[in-house]
Amino acid sequence: MKDSLFIKAAFSQETERPPVWMMRQAGRFMPEYWEIKNKYSFLEMCKTPEIAADVTMLPVDLLGIDAAILFSDILVTGEAMGGDLSFTQNIGPKFANPVRTQADIDNLNVDVLDKLQYVADAIKVIQQRLNGKIPLIGFAGAPFTVMSYLVEGGSSKDFKLTKLMLHNEPQMAHQLLAKIAKVTAAYLNLQIEAGVNAVQIFDSWAQALAWDDYKEFSHRYIQEIIANLNRKDIPVISFCKGSSVFAPLMAEAKPDVISIDWNVDLLDIKNRLPQGIAVQGNLDPHILYADKPVIKERIHRLFERMRGEKGFIFNLGHGIMPDIPFDNVKYAVEVIKEYKY
Repeated sequence: MKDSLFIKAAFSQETERPPVWMMRQAGRFMPEYWEIKNKYSFLEMCKTPEIAADVTMLPVDLLGIDAAILFSDILVTGEAMGGDLSFTQNIGPKFANPVRTQADIDNLNVDVLDKLQYVADAIKVIQQRLNGKIPLIGFAGAPFTVMSYLVEGGSSKDFKLTKLMLHNEPQMAHQLLAKIAKVTAAYLNLQIEAGVNAVQIFDSWAQALAWDDYKEFSHRYIQEIIANLNRKDIPVISFCKGSSVFAPLMAEAKPDVISIDWNVDLLDIKNRLPQGIAVQGNLDPHILYADKPVIKERIHRLFERMRGEKGFIFNLGHGIMPDIPFDNVKYAVEVIKEYKY
């Protein structure tokens, strides 16, 4: 895999064009995804290796992207630790037993890799199907983001209960985050051992935090996770909503790549990062709703801005929205693959 565009760019080596993959690339914007989803529940899809492999392969076969990403969910760690997780269409994830007291935290398990073996099994099936064609990215949710779902009991607009725990019960918050961090590092190492070629840490809700709170309750745990990874030849990508603000701090955790949201000039942020840290991003996903000439112009604008830069992976600033036209996503990939520096 050392010769793949994605791996070379992740390790800040020269590439003839930027590699492309997109967050949520195996998802609800594809009719083929719904053909599978209409037969199984979301968790059944995640937990059945053959089905997880089928969904992982959709963008490989239909879009021709430069890296696949394991089909799973960031909350499988929370479930393995003891969360009663379910997914409801148009509502999202729910934990029926939210974690809000010391007893709730004490009851969470950390020796849970046996409960996540289905992910390792899926990785092996996917790698058989990929057959060395392109790299496979594994991933996990960052401790703060997983904590927010556990404490709120699901998605939240304001993270009120989570922030109350951070501010009123910081010791409890740290106990909970430390447990999640331990599980997350072990889980990512399980994926590496099973055969992924890169890993990404998703801190989807970091932008809810003030700088000091991000530093104390998110960054330090991501730093701990990365320090405990078996990362030889495995690039580590760190992503958060808010990376346009937090990127200099994120760099201190020593990832290989920082995935940047769309609120900042990508070259400007890359120039402010230490030498040897690649950037991933950062097209506004809403551009993919636009007319094709607009999509092409915006991609070319980003590429011209990054011309001559080593260590640039094309991605969106966040995931593909479910109602983005599939044809527009396919067109964007074609524009990228035709581009030459």
